[in-house]
Formats: sequence, structure tokens, C-alpha cells
Amino acid sequence: LFPYTTLFRSADGGFESPELYYNLGNAFFKLNDYPNAILWYERAKKLNPAAEDIIFNLNVANTRISDKIEPIPELFYIKWYRGVVQAMPVDRWATLSIIFLAAGFAGFILFLIARFLWLRKAGFRVGVAFIAISLFTLLFASAGNRFRSASGEAIIFDPTVTVKSSPDENSTEIFVIHEGTKVTILDRIGDWYEIRIANGSVGWLPGTTLVKI
Repeated sequence: LFPYTTLFRSADGGFESPELYYNLGNAFFKLNDYPNAILWYERAKKLNPAAEDIIFNLNVANTRISDKIEPIPELFYIKWYRGVVQAMPVDRWATLSIIFLAAGFAGFILFLIARFLWLRKAGFRVGVAFIAISLFTLLFASAGNRFRSASGEAIIFDPTVTVKSSPDENSTEIFVIHEGTKVTILDRIGDWYEIRIANGSVGWLPGTTLVKI
């Protein structure tokens, strides 16, 4: 009945990869199910933030939803840091860290065993340089893993959701958002979630209206 059953079984079985999530996003996009398409593209992007195909299709899917929310600009240094961290998948940063660490130790071994003074100096400098680089790549791998494992974002799945001023059905209505919109989860009280949208507006909505990325 559904041509993408194998993809769903893989995801339900706990298997995860950016390719799997990307293909699920494509499957839902072809079915015009844009909230699910955005959800799976966002999950794929978490695993591989630099993948151009994922980013492109996610941007296209976001043009098909009702809400066009202008995000608050990030501070330049935060944007730069996030860009560096997400330039490569976490596994690649970790691999580079191991390679640079091994090169650093090789430099120190050369420093210890070399007979010539110039070679010992070169080995020491190379060792220090590669150890320092390995620490930076390890930092980026750790930051990327935090970005990937963060569960503080979600996609709205109800066609129309009225966001409230407090976790109470009878509280003041603040604004309305629609299916496919990405929100950041700030807090939870019972079945209610406090969320923030891209323009900085904050409010409460029922947990049944969203799915975590």
C-alpha cells in the first residue's frame, strides 16, 4: 500500500542515518505531507548539518507551509561558531581529532629519538601544533554531538494551533501557528510545552500538537 514501508521499518527499528531520514523526507514531500517531510529533513540535518541536498530540500519544504516567520539574526560569533561546528558531521570531526592526536604523538616521539638538534626541534613544534589542533577538533566534535542530541526542537503537526499565555486552555490567546512550523521547546508542565518561534515570540501549547525532532 505504501511504497516506502522499508524506510519506516528501518527507522522504527532504531536504525538512523542522514540518508535514511533524507529519503523519508523525500517520501513525505512527494505525498505533499510537508510537516512530516520537514520533520525528517530536520532529523537528517542533525546527523549531517553540511549536506547540501538536505538543506536544499528542507528549504523547499518550508516554502510550502503557511507560516513564513522571520528569524532573529544570530550574533556573528555564534553564527560563525555554529557554522564551523556544522561544517562536517560529528564522526568526521572525531576522526580528525584522532588523526591529529596521533600526528602530535609522532612529533613528540621524533623529538625524543632524533639525533640532530634541528630534527628534535621540528618534532617538538609539530607535536605541539598537532596536539593543539586535535583539541580544537575534539571541541567541535563535542559541540556537534550536543547539537545533534539536543531534543529541544519540534515540528507543529496540527493544522492550526493557538498559542496561549500560560499552560491553561482558558488563558489568553497570544498568536497562531500552523503545521510544519519549527519551534524551540523551553519548558514543560504536564501536557503543555512552552515554546519559542523563530521571531522570538514565546507561549504555551498542548504537547499533542507537536513532534520532537
